[in-house]
Amino acid sequence: MKTIYLAGGCFWGTQRFFDQFSGVVRTEVGYANGRTADPSYEDVRCRDTGHAETVRIDYDESVITLTKLLDYYFLTVDPLSVNRQGEDEGTQYRTGIYYDDESLLPEIRDRMAAETEKVGAPLAVEVLPLENFYRAEEYHQDYLVKNPGGYCHIPAALLHLTEEK
Repeated sequence: MKTIYLAGGCFWGTQRFFDQFSGVVRTEVGYANGRTADPSYEDVRCRDTGHAETVRIDYDESVITLTKLLDYYFLTVDPLSVNRQGEDEGTQYRTGIYYDDESLLPEIRDRMAAETEKVGAPLAVEVLPLENFYRAEEYHQDYLVKNPGGYCHIPAALLHLTEEK
């Protein structure tokens, strides 16, 4: 089992998107790489905590590779956009790939290089070690499952790429 942390704008859609793939064992939304301990949604939204809305993804690498997860990630984000995805704007909506296992870095770097070549410009996606991750409030967990008509910056068709797990 491996874990990767992906910031891709609003975490509601990002979580729902990754939950559809075989090999994704568990997802959890939260706040990563900020300056304050245990922030609330209100803190992140209004108090410049430096956290990014992030999804923790635990995956079985014998079923799905990190490269494949990152391929999917790049389907859902504008990798050139700074601090904005869809209608959401602010540093908490920045894009980022955070890792807590150095062995993942070569695969992350390879995928970033391929995406940079594909778009022909430097990416706005930060790649950093995970400094901290705080689980978001319960009402944010699986938000789009609980609220199917809720806002999502990811096109609805992408939320149904595979059969439900």
